Amino acid sequence: MYRAVLLDVYGTLVHDDEAEVSAVAAVVAGLAGVEPDVVEREWSTRIWAMADTAHGDGFRSLADLTTASLTQTAEHFGVEIDAAQVTREQTAFWRTTPLFADALPFLAAVPVPVCLVSDADRGDLDAVLHRHGITVAGVVTSEDARAYKPRPEPFRLALRQLSLAATDVIHVGDSVTSDIGGAAALGIASAHLDRSGSRTTAHSLATLTDLLPLFAA
Repeated sequence: MYRAVLLDVYGTLVHDDEAEVSAVAAVVAGLAGVEPDVVEREWSTRIWAMADTAHGDGFRSLADLTTASLTQTAEHFGVEIDAAQVTREQTAFWRTTPLFADALPFLAAVPVPVCLVSDADRGDLDAVLHRHGITVAGVVTSEDARAYKPRPEPFRLALRQLSLAATDVIHVGDSVTSDIGGAAALGIASAHLDRSGSRTTAHSLATLTDLLPLFAA
């Protein structure tokens, strides 16, 4: 049986910022005269390309990546914006996002330690955990690891915090690339949380509590 769970946060334990991202994209789209989904795709491509190179001495916070990539996106569409102002509600949401209904029942019932592994800035994650009264065995942010998933640094730091090996844990998250791919590269078992119910992978779960039978023994 697994001795601990590594758990993604945004999109897994708490709601992600999809609505806020869409609202920001709509602002840029309105200025540029294009469809919001076109802006959203361009922005997503740019921010994760930046994240791929933001590690070690080149690490940049998620807040920095968000505004820098949005500024680039706006320039791509020929418009100028104050990215920090336009993303103010989005970045505030990172600290106030609600829990999914199954989050606290899962944390209360899982019989092994949980270490959160999140692509987040430490201040934002601390704020949302405090807001919801969540205490776990370990917390690793991209800021702590100075790297973003799927790079190995966040997972390795989580294993060090728990003093466990890769084969001792299972990682749960909503991103096939960042969570499932990142864990697999280190030989960490994983479970994909697909709240849409589309079962993207053979090991997809619809809820966090679907994972609990794994620990029934």
